[in-house]
Amino acid sequence: MATDAPKKLLEPFFWTLFSAGGVVAALLMPVHIFLFGLAFPLGWIRDLSHTRALALIEHPLVRIYLFVFCSLPLFHWAHRFRYTLYDGLQIKHLNEVITVFCYGGAIIGTALAGYLLLSLP
Repeated sequence: MATDAPKKLLEPFFWTLFSAGGVVAALLMPVHIFLFGLAFPLGWIRDLSHTRALALIEHPLVRIYLFVFCSLPLFHWAHRFRYTLYDGLQIKHLNEVITVFCYGGAIIGTALAGYLLLSLP
């Protein structure tokens, strides 16, 4: 029973990341898809030049926004994919491997996003 204690402590944390990632994906992704998929290419809004984009990314709040925009949907994906494999495909005997793969991928993606945002000029 001692091994169940860390799992029970981490489960609400992962559900919180799942929920926050779902909110970010539902509210912010459509805006970005509209802007970069329709508005800029069709000329509805003045195009974002490379120098303007770099000037925008230099602001710390924009970097935090982009970090949240990249990392939270990864945890949403990880949680959803984990439970799809666990419940949907009934792969319950590989629960630990699936958990490490899913959340490890989200953690690696989050670390990569943080590194890339910090390494920008």
